[in-house]
Amino acid sequence: MAKRPADWSPEEKFKLVLEASSVSEAELGAFLRRNGIYEVHLNEWRQMMLSALKAKKAQPSGRKSLENRRIRQLESELNRKDKALAETAALLVLQKKVQNLWGDEESPTLRKKGS
Repeated sequence: MAKRPADWSPEEKFKLVLEASSVSEAELGAFLRRNGIYEVHLNEWRQMMLSALKAKKAQPSGRKSLENRRIRQLESELNRKDKALAETAALLVLQKKVQNLWGDEESPTLRKKGS
C-alpha cells in the first residue's frame, strides 16, 4: 500500500524535494507517479523548506546574542574606565597647577598641620 503524503516524515519530504530538483520537466510526471504524490505536494514541501531556511537565517543564534550582550557590557565598562582615567588626568593637572601656585613641592592637601 502506498504512503499518503501526510504520512511522510520531514526527512523523506526533504529527500524527495532534492531528488525532484534533479529530474527534468519531461520526467517529473513519471517521478511523481512513482512516488505516489502530486506536484502540488512537491511545491508545498519545497515552499515549507525554503521558508524554514529563511526563518532560521533571520533569527540570531543564542550564542551570537550572548556574544553581542558581552560586547556591549565590555564596551560600557571601557567607556566608564576611560571617563575615570580622564578625570584622574584632569585632577593631576590641577594638582600640578596648585603646586606651581603655592611654590612648593608638596600639594596643599599633603602638607602637615605643623608646617
